Amino acid sequence: MADGLTVGDATRASSAGEGGAGRRRARRALVVRYRLTPWWARVLVVFVASRIVSTALLLGFARVQGPNAWTLPSPDYASFATIWDGHWYYIISAVGYPTTLPITSTGNVGESAWAFMPVYPFTVRALTELTGVPFAPLAVFVSVLCAAGTALLLHRLMRHVLPEGTALFTVALFCFSPLSPLLQVAYAESMFLLLLCACLLLLVRRQYLPMLPLVAALSFTRPGALALALAIGLHAVHRWSTRARDPFPRREMIAVSVSAVTTAVLGVGWLIVAGVVTGRPDAYTATELAWRAPYVGYGPLVPFSAWFEGAAFWSRMSGGFPVGALFVLAVLGLAVLLLGPWGRRIGVDLRLWGVAYALYLLAVFFPQSSTWRLLMPLFPLLGILAVPRSRVWRVGLLLVFVAGQFAWLYYSWWVDGYDWTPP
Repeated sequence: MADGLTVGDATRASSAGEGGAGRRRARRALVVRYRLTPWWARVLVVFVASRIVSTALLLGFARVQGPNAWTLPSPDYASFATIWDGHWYYIISAVGYPTTLPITSTGNVGESAWAFMPVYPFTVRALTELTGVPFAPLAVFVSVLCAAGTALLLHRLMRHVLPEGTALFTVALFCFSPLSPLLQVAYAESMFLLLLCACLLLLVRRQYLPMLPLVAALSFTRPGALALALAIGLHAVHRWSTRARDPFPRREMIAVSVSAVTTAVLGVGWLIVAGVVTGRPDAYTATELAWRAPYVGYGPLVPFSAWFEGAAFWSRMSGGFPVGALFVLAVLGLAVLLLGPWGRRIGVDLRLWGVAYALYLLAVFFPQSSTWRLLMPLFPLLGILAVPRSRVWRVGLLLVFVAGQFAWLYYSWWVDGYDWTPP
């Protein structure tokens, strides 16, 4: 042929062209199919994929788990998923709460079921009585179901502030996050996050009064309602300050005020219940402080003091390492994240929640290994990390998160002798 082009060359070129066109058609077909897939199906695919990863990790650790306070060696999944606080929830599900607080040999209040709120274990108990299925598998089932619901609601929440692809990646970060194995064990976190996400969604939609039934359930599931009350209050202040460009009708002023006050009252509801049943007004706080005693001894609850005590304790334990400086850097890092250009993309209300919950943690919690779990309610802030669209960033972040799951299970969930790093 002319110009040195053979018949074979022409045939191969034609085949390559047809192959390239075929691949382009296949990609277009996948894009069309993806766009036609309902949003909830996309979310559930991400959720199921994440559960496969977390389940594999949990089973791997269960296989090498030695004998411990809760299980025999190499326990089955359900048994391994109900260790640590899961056992406390089992006790509450089986026998409820004691009317008398345990007292230690030093005359202080000891650990008891009063540190754990009733909605989750009583829900599992009700299902146990209805179905006859034991506590452990039902507790895992309730947690997984609530986690799936949280993923769906998180997508709806993010769609108020972020485009579809970024909202879905936020869900992926939540589902694959380092502490995401907690979404499928006998802990109340999944249920609390579901209720919290529903409340934040209503807050963003400015549906204040419909929040209250959810707040009532949330207040008796996990601590955190006081932080939500603060977030609602900050939301009201912001709306008032911007009313010139964003009208703030009187009926909404009344509704948001009622919501904030009611949430604050419900936030101390469990403290009141514990005090009435046991006859000791400080029953709940004294019980919570019992978990802090092995670190810094017994003492009163002084707001914002625990982080200073924790910095001193962990500095001594680490041979003088400036742990306090790390705490300061963490707070500054959160501020930069919330105030930076990525943070502004998720809107004012979710950033106000981040501020409110961070202040709540600083006010009442002692920093230790379980602090990582207590950070889980900040999960809407994952939308900030989802903003960059770089494929390298997104894939790398997911890989780091999966590695974080392994690290958290190794250091906090898996029991290795006398364990100072509870989840």
